[in-house]
Amino acid sequence: MRQGAIWINKEQAGILKETDDGYLFTYNIDYLNKEKPLAIALSLPVQEAPFQSEYLFPFFDGLIPEGWLLDIAHKNWKLNPRDRMGLLLTTCRDCIGNISVIEI
Repeated sequence: MRQGAIWINKEQAGILKETDDGYLFTYNIDYLNKEKPLAIALSLPVQEAPFQSEYLFPFFDGLIPEGWLLDIAHKNWKLNPRDRMGLLLTTCRDCIGNISVIEI
């Protein structure tokens, strides 16, 4: 099972897990207990219950590079373009914006 820590504004907000049944995203309790925690995305509002999906959540899939950047990732890291979780964990340590995904 592969996992990535999801960081927002340099704070660990949650964990994304790839399971045999799909994907789980769970916000960290410490993050939820902040005064005003920010949601990772509108489609992933702040809540204690984990989010489940058969496919990689569209928000996270949208962080993965496309076009020539995807070609560079494929050539340099020998990643399968269909391995969305592998691409996310490898290429999204420093995304545009305030989100980072760090492999655990």
